[in-house]
Amino acid sequence: MKIVFLDAKTIGEDLDLKGFDELGEVVKYDFSPDEEILERVRDADVIVTNKANISEKTVSGAEKLKVVCVTATGTNNLDKPYLEKRGIIWHNVAGYSTESVAQHTFAMLFYLLEKLRYYDDYVKEERYVNDKIFTHFEKTFWQISGKTWGIAGLGEIGRRVAQIAEAFGCRVIYYSTSGKNHNSTYEEVDFDTLLAQSDILSVHAPLNEETKGLFNEAAFEKMKPEAIFLNLGRGPIVNEGDLAGALSQGKIAGAGLDVLSAEPMARDNPLRLIKDSEKLLITPHIAWAGLEARTRLMEIVLQQIKESLEKISKN
Repeated sequence: MKIVFLDAKTIGEDLDLKGFDELGEVVKYDFSPDEEILERVRDADVIVTNKANISEKTVSGAEKLKVVCVTATGTNNLDKPYLEKRGIIWHNVAGYSTESVAQHTFAMLFYLLEKLRYYDDYVKEERYVNDKIFTHFEKTFWQISGKTWGIAGLGEIGRRVAQIAEAFGCRVIYYSTSGKNHNSTYEEVDFDTLLAQSDILSVHAPLNEETKGLFNEAAFEKMKPEAIFLNLGRGPIVNEGDLAGALSQGKIAGAGLDVLSAEPMARDNPLRLIKDSEKLLITPHIAWAGLEARTRLMEIVLQQIKESLEKISKN
């Protein structure tokens, strides 16, 4: 049996993947352009991929293909009708990164809220050496205890963020982006109330017709000028040009983004022009990627492959 990893770089080189070697021959490619996939998977029984496109065009010649595993939650890179027509089993993975994303949410918040870039530079530039007094708090920050934390999308990650925010003493409110998910533990509000009342507003929603472009100029106009906005959902949920304008004009105090409309970042992204780290923090889609999260991810993928092959052997 042959297992082909099409974009192994996306899961990192610091994981123990010996379990896959026990199943058969394993071939790993760092990345796979569409035009190279067909030849690479021609004799594959199993494909493991994150973002490589799996369609009739790319895998039609893979006559032995039985299983496709996506090392992510999103599956828009799969042509599911084609795979199902061929009887190829496909899997994605959900819930593996909840703790990692929640942790990163707070890391981004505190970096912005407590002006950590400024204070780190203040010490490392030796301005604190032989200073006049023992303390220096030129840049004002506030406690989150007693403040309102708003959440757009109260799924598994959103609920974990809500729990941690409550532990810090926040009042938690949420907006259901689908209108279908309700939670009696926290206060549900409409979108305008979420915008108007949140001191911190974090997005943990999927990208769909309801959420695409949800945070635009009109939305940022309704937020508090001291509010901090965090997007750990999907990039296109935010109109990046409108966010750049809101930050430049002081309509909100700061924004932290781990996702962008185009990844890697496009040269024409208007947020590239904002160099003030007290206003904007962008991380390169790393919230999901804590070591434990990636380890769990690949453990789940390995188990999915084993179970799928066992199921096929019984039929």
